[in-house]
Amino acid sequence: MHLGPVAAARTVSRAAVTAAAAVCLLTAVPATGARAATAPDPARTEAAVLTAPAIGVAGLRVVPYEGTTDDAAGTRIQDRGDAASPYGERGGAGPGEVGNYLVTAHRLSAGGPLHDLPALKKGDEVRVAHAGREYRYEITATRSTSFRSADSLAAQRAAVPGRPGERPTRAMITLSTCATPEDDAAGNHWRDALGNPEHRIDKVGVLVSTR
Repeated sequence: MHLGPVAAARTVSRAAVTAAAAVCLLTAVPATGARAATAPDPARTEAAVLTAPAIGVAGLRVVPYEGTTDDAAGTRIQDRGDAASPYGERGGAGPGEVGNYLVTAHRLSAGGPLHDLPALKKGDEVRVAHAGREYRYEITATRSTSFRSADSLAAQRAAVPGRPGERPTRAMITLSTCATPEDDAAGNHWRDALGNPEHRIDKVGVLVSTR
């Protein structure tokens, strides 16, 4: 169909407005979404510093990584002498967050930063400095985890330590290290592919203050 000059101009004008609006939508909406999706979460990207005065731990660097407790990635971090803290679907919460903040470190190798963890007792404090804040936890319980039991591992890694499936309502911490001396003394020399003994000693605490 042939359009006259005026009708043709109006058609072109409407098409231009429509195209311009589409461009605005395509450039504005994704930009906002991209900023939201890529904004870094400090609890997942920044290392923390842990202090446990009762057992002489001061300035222990805690490196976050995506994974689960004592997996290959976490073991590599521990082998450097740091503590490791897993996050993601199989990991835990970040410092001060509601849930279970999981922290693992070597007891005998790489300087043995958690050598004296078994001596940490109920009522002792653990401080975690992170992203400009300090979180103070108080130890409330001692647990044992078996690497040869899926149920035991699930209990260690649960959002509420020892209670898989329970919804967390407060911030908690689990400090974990190997029970190699105890296992060896009992004649249990089993090791997994990464050299972990069967059992680990876990100290569980609850957040009591933030500053």
